[in-house]
Amino acid sequence: MKTAVTSRNKLKLVEIALLVGLAAFLASGGLALRAQTQLAERVVRLHVLANSDGEEDQELKLLVRDRVLARATELLTQAGNRAEAESLLRRELPELEALAARELRANGCDYPVTAELTDTEFPTREYDGFTLPAGEYLALRVVIGEGAGRNWWCVVFPPLCTAASAEVPAAALAAGLTEDQVGLITEEDRGYVLKFKTVEWWEQLRSQLAERGFAKS
Repeated sequence: MKTAVTSRNKLKLVEIALLVGLAAFLASGGLALRAQTQLAERVVRLHVLANSDGEEDQELKLLVRDRVLARATELLTQAGNRAEAESLLRRELPELEALAARELRANGCDYPVTAELTDTEFPTREYDGFTLPAGEYLALRVVIGEGAGRNWWCVVFPPLCTAASAEVPAAALAAGLTEDQVGLITEEDRGYVLKFKTVEWWEQLRSQLAERGFAKS
């Protein structure tokens, strides 16, 4: 009898521990998602999709990337925050698309190309001098041909794609990111690995629930 009671007590302790762990996970996940959302509200990413994984198509992707990135960076020197950056890019989408098309034609390629601003899901990605957590971000999305090849992405606002590693904090602060957000993406916040991993777990859980009809995608 005593053994059975002891076993039940141990089981209850395990259940309590699991519930405490789940509560901690939910709390940390909520905080991490909020941090990612607030960060996403201050940046615009550049996403260039190649026609295919063929060597020539991948080279074309990089040429188009360089052309569009250079012009977008030039345009966004006039932007003081994400809202202004979005407005400028939307206004100049036809020009950016035309630039990409001209770059393709100059290299003997007749693929169609489109440029749009759209909310896009990204995985966690490390760059030179900073890291961005997984999640949904507004992106300048350039699709070449079928858009079926390996893609390239970075951050066009703030101009972190073109900033040297040492210049990233200043560029991010100038665009409206807080010191805490800069510390997070530049890894000065030593808890960034766990925080970013928590965001990934939450994004995966949300995707699975959406697929099963329990949540909106």
